[in-house]
Formats: sequence, C-alpha cells, structure tokens
Amino acid sequence: MVAAAIFVIFPFCLAFTAFSDLVTMTIPNRISAILLGAFVIVAPLAGFHVEQIGLHIAAAALVFAICFCLFAANVMGGGDAKLLTASAVWFGLTPSLAAFLLYVSVFGGLLTLAVLLLRRQENAILAIGIPVPRLLLMAKKIPYGVAVAFGGFAAYPSSPLMQAAFAQLS
Repeated sequence: MVAAAIFVIFPFCLAFTAFSDLVTMTIPNRISAILLGAFVIVAPLAGFHVEQIGLHIAAAALVFAICFCLFAANVMGGGDAKLLTASAVWFGLTPSLAAFLLYVSVFGGLLTLAVLLLRRQENAILAIGIPVPRLLLMAKKIPYGVAVAFGGFAAYPSSPLMQAAFAQLS
C-alpha cells in the first residue's frame, strides 16, 4: 500500500501540475499542499527515521529560501517556487535532489526556447489551426511547472522514497 502511494502520488501531482500550468498558466496551491502532506504521511510508513525526514525537510527549506529570493527578484513565479519546494521534500538532501534541480534547469531552458519560438510564429500557428493553448502564446511568462514535472519524472526513480518502495517490494 505504501509502495503504491509512493509510485502514484508524486508523479500524478506533477502530471496534473504540468497540464494545469500549460493550459491555465497557474499551479494550484492544493498540489503543493498534497505533495507536502503526502510526504509527511508516507515517509514514516516507508521506514524513514526522524533524522531522514529532517534532512528532507531541510532540503525543502533550502530550495524554498533560494526560490523565495528568485520570487522576490521577480525571476520566478510563486506557484513555481511552491511546487519546487514541495517537490524537493520528496528528494531530501541527497544526490537525487541535485539531479532533480539539474533536470528542471535543462527542461526549463528547452521549454523556454520552445515557447519563445512558438510565440515568434504565433500568426502562422493560428492561421494553420495548430491546437496550442492561447495563454501559451499570449502570456509573458513561461509555464515552468512543465519543466518541474519533467525534471521530477526524470529524477524520481533515484529518489530515496522510490528506493524504499523498491526495497519493500523485493
């Protein structure tokens, strides 16, 4: 049961977030709350000790501090900062957190380039009738929740929770 929750909750929340951010340019606060709450419930059930849970919370606090500074500098949106923080708690202060952040950066750069190219070709896209969310073409921001989701998908198999789930299954 715990392994199933580990396999489903984080990826489902990321998939929902990517779709929501792509279509509406918003990341619902409830997704970040679900990720944090689910971690608090699942981690002890997966066999994490208080010290391990503390390191995961410390990772989230560190990511939050950095994201808060980026938000204050108007470089990052609030939803993106909350999502990165809530996602970081699932990785903890481990090499998988570094991998997650690296993947998010790479996917974020590729996403930004793709969106900028789409916006340059807006008239052609609309004339041809290619189904692209209108906000993606009109808004001045990038739906970075998509990059966070893809980064999470790429790094999650090496996360401590996934390793614990695999250990429970074997």
